[in-house]
Amino acid sequence: MTGTIARPRTHTVHRVTAADAARSRALRLEMLADSPLAFLETVAQAAARPHADYRRRIVEAASGDELAQFVADPGGGPLIGHAGGTMLPDEPGATVVFAVYITPAHRGTGVLDELVEAVADWSRAAGRLELMLEVVVGNDRAVRAYERLGFADTGIRVPHPVIPALTELQMRRRA
Repeated sequence: MTGTIARPRTHTVHRVTAADAARSRALRLEMLADSPLAFLETVAQAAARPHADYRRRIVEAASGDELAQFVADPGGGPLIGHAGGTMLPDEPGATVVFAVYITPAHRGTGVLDELVEAVADWSRAAGRLELMLEVVVGNDRAVRAYERLGFADTGIRVPHPVIPALTELQMRRRA
């Protein structure tokens, strides 16, 4: 027998619900601590926000075509991954993929693929046939992972929205 050994699936990927608010907040704090340059706020800023703010955001992302968040859920306990999608106001046919994060213990296990595909499915259902994301220049591991999922560097570079010394590269693919 040749090939790779199939890993048992230990989680499900689903669109967030109000019941995910506390675990989503915990995952947000983890992602900010683990990858501070990849996201638009600091751990301190996120920790200072009241739980009601997290819950409101989760409820907003739980339905509709403008904003969605998906999580990888091991069925209790901490969430192991997140990816969001939102419409791109200047491009009605595109969805921005944002806040993509996989806990370190689950990187390289296919969770990223499932989360991005969940955003892609949602985007197509909303009539948006293109995905766009931005990655900090120099984060080669993330660039390679997104290339593996079909994203291509557009050549467009934009300033990091929070840290002026950094630049982000734009990547796109069909949804």
